[in-house]
Amino acid sequence: MTLFSILSPVILMLLATVAELLLPKGHAVREAAQFIGHPTLALLLAVLMASVTLGTRCGYTRSEVLKFTEQCIGAVGLTILVIGGGGGFARVLRDSGVAEAIGRAGDAAHLSPLLYGWLVSAFIRVATGSATVAITTASGLLVPVLAAHPEMNPHQVALIICAVGCGSLFLSHLNDAGFWIVKDSLGLSVGQTLKTWTVCETIVGIAGMLFSLAAFHLVARL
Repeated sequence: MTLFSILSPVILMLLATVAELLLPKGHAVREAAQFIGHPTLALLLAVLMASVTLGTRCGYTRSEVLKFTEQCIGAVGLTILVIGGGGGFARVLRDSGVAEAIGRAGDAAHLSPLLYGWLVSAFIRVATGSATVAITTASGLLVPVLAAHPEMNPHQVALIICAVGCGSLFLSHLNDAGFWIVKDSLGLSVGQTLKTWTVCETIVGIAGMLFSLAAFHLVARL
């Protein structure tokens, strides 16, 4: 029952996807599956089901289940706010033209596409705290840069992708949801997490970039 409660939102979303692929538009079953399979509603239904199957059916009162829910929200609330804030800031970077300005600065400095991609990804990572936002934004900015270098082979492009991924790991700190997850999971203080997790992520980001850059130049000579 515990496993089913955890997997229930995934099952509902998969049902919605299968119905969308197999049934025509306007079909009643497809509409119903897409409704209950919407990520927000699927998660809500999973929480309600778990409150019954793992709560009241296990002998807990409604007030006790509510208390457990409040404790869970309190533990992840800051993480959710950090994720939302990072995504909002990334949108500000794009809509205000800062992302495009970074791209123009990279072109003016005549940086290697690999180093440029890593720097952009690392900057957005530090600013927003989201590795996903860093990768997607940096990838969009790299498209015109790569188009201007048709001489690069697929192996070099693959190494640029690796460098962008390494840049998205650089300097995980207080605005990163993963930072707080590691802190709470290991029972560390903020200072201890900065000295361990942040340092480790920074080393991974820089080392990955250096290895990718070395391989990039090596492949270019072959």
